[in-house]
Formats: sequence, C-alpha cells, structure tokens
Amino acid sequence: MADLADDYASAGFARRLGWGARPAVLLIDPALAYTDPGSPLFLRTGQAAADRMAELAGAARAAGVPVIWTAVRFADESCSEAPLFAAKVPALKVFAAGNPLGGFAPPLHPAPGEQVVIKHYASAFAGTSLAAWLASHSIDTLVIGGYSTSGCVRASALDALQHGFRPIVVRDACADRDGGPHDHNLFDLDAKYADVITLPEALTSLNR
Repeated sequence: MADLADDYASAGFARRLGWGARPAVLLIDPALAYTDPGSPLFLRTGQAAADRMAELAGAARAAGVPVIWTAVRFADESCSEAPLFAAKVPALKVFAAGNPLGGFAPPLHPAPGEQVVIKHYASAFAGTSLAAWLASHSIDTLVIGGYSTSGCVRASALDALQHGFRPIVVRDACADRDGGPHDHNLFDLDAKYADVITLPEALTSLNR
C-alpha cells in the first residue's frame, strides 16, 4: 500500500482539504443492526466503531460542536421508499418501522435537540434536507463516522464534497464487513474525496 500511496501522491492525489471554521460531527446509521450478532448486517468490528463514535460525539458536545445523526427508516418490510435499493440488498428490511435493529446501537443515542436525519438511500444527502440544514447553520466541515465504510459512509462523504462541505472521515469510527473493503475505501476516499484521519487526530482538532 505504501508504493500505491506514493504513486497516487506523485500524480497529485491525496491533497489535504483541512478543517473549515465551523465543523459538525456526522454519524452515519449507527444502528443496532450493525452490532447485534443476530442481525444479517452484523459487522465484527461494529461495536468497536460504535465506542469510537461515542467518543467523537462526546468530544463534539464538550466543544459545542453540533452532532448530527442519520437513521434508515422504512414504513414496512417492503421498503417501498427505496425499491431498487431493497431489491439489491434485501437485508434492508431490518430498518422497517418497529424492528428494534433499526434503533441506535449502545452506547450511542442522540442527545436532546440533536438533529436526526431519516434517510432511505446510502447517502445522507439523498432525498433529505441535510444540505439545507448544514448551510442554514453555517457548517462547512463534516467529521464523519458510521456504517458502513464502503457503503453509506463513502456515499455520504462523496456527496458532502459535492455539496461544498469538507469531509473528514474518522478511520477508527467506521466499520465494514471485512478489513479489505474498509481499508480500500478509506484509501480511495483519502486520495480523491475526503481527508481520512484517526480518532486521536479528530479529538485533538475538536478540543482546540
């Protein structure tokens, strides 16, 4: 991977976007579906990422930085709000109304007054008012953790960039089904669309 990183860098990739003046933490789909071993979406490193997300949220609150949450919700198991997505990934039915797997994974839970964005697709921006909310609150940087690295985290980071927000993806606060997709997608995000950093780096910046 070091040789590949050198090759990308020599071609002008992996430049730093840096932090703007007004960050927010964005936690993507931190649901029980990814930490419960009985769930079809269970991730072996899901609980570790949930614990890191909790640290990220705690630091943001202490610094007065907004914390934004996303949650996938469908009216029923037909997932009729996103029929093609559900046809591709039938396990999305765990996010039907009333299924406990759609709830937030302990120790994670929004604090009173924190924004929760309900979504039906991978990106936190697809069909939601997130971009308008961020603009109305003068947010210019999104510090991102969540599930899964190759899916909803990637899609949300890419759309953040395309909507004019600086995406900062926190490596330790994300998880995927396997280390390969996790690492490869973080590499690609860092090369082209976002700054990928560690949790200690994120905490240091939030505490400034």
